Amino acid sequence: MNRIAIFADVQNIYYTTRQAYGRQFNYRKLWQTISQQGDIVSATAYAIHRGDDNQLKFQNALKHIGFDIKLKPYIQRSDGSAKGDWDVGIAIDVMDTAADVDTIILLSGDGDFDLLLERVKFKYGVKTQVYGVPALTASSLINSATEFFPIEQNLLL
Repeated sequence: MNRIAIFADVQNIYYTTRQAYGRQFNYRKLWQTISQQGDIVSATAYAIHRGDDNQLKFQNALKHIGFDIKLKPYIQRSDGSAKGDWDVGIAIDVMDTAADVDTIILLSGDGDFDLLLERVKFKYGVKTQVYGVPALTASSLINSATEFFPIEQNLLL
């Protein structure tokens, strides 16, 4: 059976689906779609913690679906800019997991992950899939994945 690990860059998916479609991503539909490919042995959603009620409800919904949630604090810099991405954490977790699965699925449009996908394909021989909003997903990320699945109407709420 195909052993699958899912890594969801929640902030990236939230902002790209909102920008492109004005709608939210349907994680439950994604889970149903992916579970038809094999056994989901791990699923992690990486988010920024701001502590508001809607965010907590969303995180509980993800847990109910089957995701583990990793949170990082939202950091507001003195110059007004914000910091809160999980790129390094996602990369570490993908590398730690790749030897134990057949398929790595990344939900993100961030081109910074292209080298990561190339590395795990080469080093571990895993299949890599990317789910991203077509117009807002880096072409380097699309090209580095074994398969690219566009986030379109069927995966939106």
